[in-house]
Amino acid sequence: MLSGILRRVGRRLLASIPALFGVVVVTFVLMRVLPGDPAVFFSSGPSAGKEEIEELRRTMGLDKPIPVQLVRYLGEVATGNLGRSMTTGQPVVADMTRRLPASLELTCTALFIALLFSVPMGVAAALRPGTAVDHLVRMLCTLGVCVPTFVSGLLLIYAFYYLLGWAPDPTGRIDIFAGAPPDITGFFLIDFALKGDWEGWWAAFSQLLLPACTMALFVLAPLARMTRASMLAVLGSDFIRTAHAMGLSRLRIIVAYALRNALLPVLTITGIVFSTMLGANVLVEKVFSWPGVASYALDALLASDYAPVQAFVLLMAMIFVMVNVTIDVLYGIADPRVSVA
Repeated sequence: MLSGILRRVGRRLLASIPALFGVVVVTFVLMRVLPGDPAVFFSSGPSAGKEEIEELRRTMGLDKPIPVQLVRYLGEVATGNLGRSMTTGQPVVADMTRRLPASLELTCTALFIALLFSVPMGVAAALRPGTAVDHLVRMLCTLGVCVPTFVSGLLLIYAFYYLLGWAPDPTGRIDIFAGAPPDITGFFLIDFALKGDWEGWWAAFSQLLLPACTMALFVLAPLARMTRASMLAVLGSDFIRTAHAMGLSRLRIIVAYALRNALLPVLTITGIVFSTMLGANVLVEKVFSWPGVASYALDALLASDYAPVQAFVLLMAMIFVMVNVTIDVLYGIADPRVSVA
């Protein structure tokens, strides 16, 4: 079974190479046709002379035709060289490696919180369709979608930090008066736990909670609605009616039979939601001063810094591919009737 799964994963990864190639090419071309000249931006300012700007353009390789630049860039990507950020002066790979754990930690925590609440909400709404519980779940889902993340984030900061004083200062991953953990994995919660510093772990978790809840509110709706729709479809199936006729307990029917089958579509939407969250959490990162890859890419885009933006889009495409492959494999394990070949 393991060898079969590995073969399927390998085939999926090979099939994704053309898509990744297309993402690299389209992103590269779009960055070149957008308004703004990075050579002018990173020169010494309005007083910069034409010779200085041209020299910087030659240094950045922008004096060559776009097809020549593209071929050169593809060769660098093939060797793992994603360029150097003109904003930070560091290799893009180093910047992304340092910032990616922050984004992943925020996204994974937010997704866990969203699943923790959305699945029970969807199940409760499906068990009582048309009742006050169902209408309440629908209202909460609509509210979560309609309120932008930066608005909900600011409201949470105002309520829990400014009014109640329960939350810490929303400025980054750790309080300015607390020491950072040893750089083991880059995930503060894991690094503090490995060190055994539970006071530091709680400080990092406290900083993480508000931005994670902000993101969780936004993705609560699709997860809860999918759970409700899938649960309603399963509850109307013949095998559920047969289980009732056999005299099985209601709790066993709901948990062991209905919920298990209803979670399969939820598993699929979870992968899509995770990929979307990782790339779309830029507003949350900006509101909470979270040092993630999305805010890093936005700063680079505003500065016409090509390399970080191109690397960010490529990273998101690769993560999307990996998440979808993982979901396909888990789907096949959860339901052996489904082939992931």
